Amino acid sequence: MCGDATNWDEEAYRESILREREIQTRTVFRTVWAPSLNPNPECVVVASSDGSIASYSISSCVSKHPIGFCSARAQRFLPAEPEGFLEGHDGPAYDVKFYGNGEDSLLLSCGDDGKIKGWRWKEFTESEVPITFQGNHMKPVLDLINPQDRGPWGALSPIPENNAIAVDPQGGSIFSAAGDSCAYCWDVEKGEIKMVFKGHTDYLHCVLVRSSSGQIITGSEDGTARIWDCKSGKCIKLIDPLKDKKLKGFISCVSCIALDASESWLTCGSGRNLSVWSLTASECISSISSGATIQDVVFDNNQILAVGADPVLNRFDMNGTILSQIQCAPQSAFSVSLHPSGVTAIGGYGGIVDVISQFGSHLCTFRSHCV
Repeated sequence: MCGDATNWDEEAYRESILREREIQTRTVFRTVWAPSLNPNPECVVVASSDGSIASYSISSCVSKHPIGFCSARAQRFLPAEPEGFLEGHDGPAYDVKFYGNGEDSLLLSCGDDGKIKGWRWKEFTESEVPITFQGNHMKPVLDLINPQDRGPWGALSPIPENNAIAVDPQGGSIFSAAGDSCAYCWDVEKGEIKMVFKGHTDYLHCVLVRSSSGQIITGSEDGTARIWDCKSGKCIKLIDPLKDKKLKGFISCVSCIALDASESWLTCGSGRNLSVWSLTASECISSISSGATIQDVVFDNNQILAVGADPVLNRFDMNGTILSQIQCAPQSAFSVSLHPSGVTAIGGYGGIVDVISQFGSHLCTFRSHCV
């Protein structure tokens, strides 16, 4: 049996297929909880592969998407309407952080274009511009870009991307993990680079601040994590999570790192391995094997939450024992963010965000807004 192709619009059909493919392959690279005096989670901000930064009201998402996880999958995850929306970067936005906690806090993001941008959070949340017209309605108050190297003939290298950022409000600094194997310390007030941390042999995946010791810690594609002194800019310790396994043919990067609240314990995600390090004793206390590549980690008191290239939220104790495994919506998760209340927000492939309660139930699951 043949259909009537008289009014067939090949171009429209092609565009619809490409649009659907773009929506399905979008990725949320980072989720972060917005600062609030409310003990319950109010707003989550996400950074996506289309360069956008968007905020979502949890109460609104719960009321409009009250379906359970299994039902949501059958409905292919309904898109949620954001509270605020920015077209932040040319290319993927890889990370988003808050600088400060009060009304004067800045919403920071970084991305593949090598930039770090900052917007006033209060202005962002109080914008009266309709959501359909948001995107470029606000100018950033901070707009930093990585330096380029000049070759022997005067040619400039490509601008290295920023894969992650960390903040130190007390020191007035932002740290970035860049694609040229360097970490940069930026002066927020002056908008200038204060220090460059050189030593890694491949691009950086992650960076965090160890404020109690005046240090930063970086993780790299070269398979190591390094601890740096912020005053001298020198590497004071090199951590090689898979040193012994590399001799057996295992090669992997340090894709994610996390510190506990005391800043005495460090965990590193390296391929399918998760290692826990005592920074005071300078030794690895446990090594955990996972069924899939680990892509983000966070401490929850003396336990560790990890997500990766399978749809599972893993919870481990410090010795590597699996305490629980909760199925999550993204088939590959790149971010897990923990709210003080115990609620987690997981973002990943498909532009999907899954919000899970402290009891393990799915509060809401939605597909984030796209450009």
